[in-house]
Amino acid sequence: MNKNDPLAPAPTPSRTASALLSAWLIPEVPPPFWRAALAAVVATLAALGMRFALLGPDQTLGATQAFFPAMVLVTLYAGWRWGLVPMASGAALGWWLWAGRYADTLSEPQTASMVLYVISAIATLAVAHGMREAVIGLAEARRRQQDAETRLEVTQAAAGVGPWEWDVATGDLHLSPAARRNLRLPPEGPLDFETVAAAVHPEDRPRVQQEIRRAIKSGPLYEVEYRLVDGPDGERWIHGLGRIERDASGWAVRVLGVNFEVTKRRQTEEGLRESEARFRALADSAPALMWITGQGGAREFVNAAYVDFAGADYRDALTLDWRTRIHPEDLPAILKAQIAGEASRKPFSLEARYRRPDGQWRWLKSFSQPRYGPGGAFAGFIGIAFDVSDAKEAEAKLTGMNELLADKVDEAVAERDLAQAALSQAQKLEAIGQLTGGVAHDFNNLLTVVIGALDAVQRHPDDARRRDKMVDAALSAARRGEKLTQHLLAFARRQPLNPEICRVDRLIAESEALLRRAVGEVLPLKLSLGSGTRTARIDAGQFEAALLNLVVNARDASPPGGVIVVESGPETLDKPRGELKPGAYLRVSVRDEGKGMDADTVARAFEPFFTTKASGKGTGLGLSQVYGFVRQSGGEVEIISAPGKGATVSMLLPASHEGAILQAAPVAPPAPRPGVEVLLAEDDSEVGDLVEAMLIELGHHVRRAGDADEALQVARANPDLGLLLTDVMMPGDKSGVDLASILSAERPELPILLSSGYTGQELAEARAAPWPLLRKPYALDALVRAIDQAFETRRPH
Repeated sequence: MNKNDPLAPAPTPSRTASALLSAWLIPEVPPPFWRAALAAVVATLAALGMRFALLGPDQTLGATQAFFPAMVLVTLYAGWRWGLVPMASGAALGWWLWAGRYADTLSEPQTASMVLYVISAIATLAVAHGMREAVIGLAEARRRQQDAETRLEVTQAAAGVGPWEWDVATGDLHLSPAARRNLRLPPEGPLDFETVAAAVHPEDRPRVQQEIRRAIKSGPLYEVEYRLVDGPDGERWIHGLGRIERDASGWAVRVLGVNFEVTKRRQTEEGLRESEARFRALADSAPALMWITGQGGAREFVNAAYVDFAGADYRDALTLDWRTRIHPEDLPAILKAQIAGEASRKPFSLEARYRRPDGQWRWLKSFSQPRYGPGGAFAGFIGIAFDVSDAKEAEAKLTGMNELLADKVDEAVAERDLAQAALSQAQKLEAIGQLTGGVAHDFNNLLTVVIGALDAVQRHPDDARRRDKMVDAALSAARRGEKLTQHLLAFARRQPLNPEICRVDRLIAESEALLRRAVGEVLPLKLSLGSGTRTARIDAGQFEAALLNLVVNARDASPPGGVIVVESGPETLDKPRGELKPGAYLRVSVRDEGKGMDADTVARAFEPFFTTKASGKGTGLGLSQVYGFVRQSGGEVEIISAPGKGATVSMLLPASHEGAILQAAPVAPPAPRPGVEVLLAEDDSEVGDLVEAMLIELGHHVRRAGDADEALQVARANPDLGLLLTDVMMPGDKSGVDLASILSAERPELPILLSSGYTGQELAEARAAPWPLLRKPYALDALVRAIDQAFETRRPH
């Protein structure tokens, strides 16, 4: 500890020589009886010995003087009561000398001397007793001061708060041990501004110096947040606070302040920004209008499709009065339905014609869901609208084609094919309409947790327990959002069957939230899963789509109060059943309590475009998709139904015996490899910044490129390049796979790692490539594994 540091605790008084003597002579706790008695006797005998040794037994002069030191010492050591012993002994000696042995010479002056002795002795005892009490009180005060200093030091250390002081006049700079630790400075030794400034990140150094100069010149307070120079533990952020003290003329004479680390808060804020960016990217990529309103109905957020349809900039789109865009014939009904829906604070739907800026009228169908704040209070609505003009037109065309089918068969078939494509798209949009409002609701809940946690961390930065709890809650919510995004992408992908070994019960359980959103809040959905760890070789995305179609059909067939049940379990066929061979199967069934189907309807249920729903309410393609998926997977679809008894649709899927390979214990991530030169090709700057920080944390040196052409230039200019990490989807005419192919041909020994957050058909080329593919989002341990795999799969020199 710096002995010149005024913030360091003063030397402990009990360790000095005077303090040791004081503690021995005047103990805080009274001594036991025998020690007090011994001290009184010894002091009395010492006084008698001194008296007789110096004056002899015959002198009456100074009969009591030798007892005053004894009274003082005994009183200081044992208290005033024991000081009476040498006092009484002195009085007895004086009486013996004056009135006993020399009674014939006793006179009034000698009597007066005795009285004066008693008065002086009492005064001496009182003064000595007061001195004893004062010394004990001072020791107690010093101990309390030490305890207070210790508690303050422990509190500052626990909270990470580091006090510091700067004497502006002399330039002396003193930092407490905690302040030194926060800045990664040596724990001892003198400091100057150059040393402290060198600890600040070079990019933040001018801003910190400018803020200090501003505070010294005019501000009563100094406050700034900055990064430290990157160390072995990565990037760290420090928050500095200071108060300027000035003299009578207004000149700054001293600055008192503290610093504390805010790295976790900064990391959490960065995570929130990434979550918000992902949510906005998801919303802007949706082929539908999306918006969020507050309690008063004012819009607080709209997506790119909304702005495009409005034909205005973002701010004008937020305040656009849609009543001026609604067809006059639809306006009265829409206003009435909207007022009723918003007043109910329940989900509601609207459908009307809206005029685009180019004057074209388009049919929009909207779905609105209420949203709630952290405390459960109503906060507004989340809405989504789809352009269903093509579906309306296709419906009209189908009606016309049925009337002209006898006369124009060939022409009708061609137009029906076009209508089929339009209706298929309409079915997808309708399914998204059932899901997206709920998905946006879920994302809003997740963002509520993240924003509330960050707000709590910001308002209580020194509460470590609260901060850790809130950071854990924010990270958990972000991971839930990641999982929900993965489910949506899996459901939306368009690609041929990609069968893999899957636990059917796990797929159903993971799809539960999606299914419940499709069913809505009116009908209960129950899961009865009995397949356990049994597996089947199926395409997971197609299975989830088939299950969703069955649940949506059950929802449309169920009366109010009905129950939809999803069941699974094993089934063994001892003999052939239709085209199914004997063997082990898994049955997945969806049962409803609707009005059921007669035999003729069951026989036609799998025909494309056959539907019993009202016009415009169904496409007749749902069971066709289920039938095609199950038959491609080697199974069969069964329907058990009768009028008035509901319906049960079952998918029989061949069971697989390869489930044991799914039970492998998780592999710990390998140790990070030694640092190499990494070329990071990433067009998203925020993602690139995050991945660069992760690579730097692993000890690598990073070079950045925003597209494939730039990456080629960087790679060809750096022969020492040790790894290529590239996103698959890149701007320009070259993809990440193209970039990897070119560099692999030029430098066969170069390790290559592909990365992507997209799951569509465009990834088929990446999956077929010989390089490992890292799925976004990913954590640091996944990046370590992927880099290790890239080095293992590279070509030998």
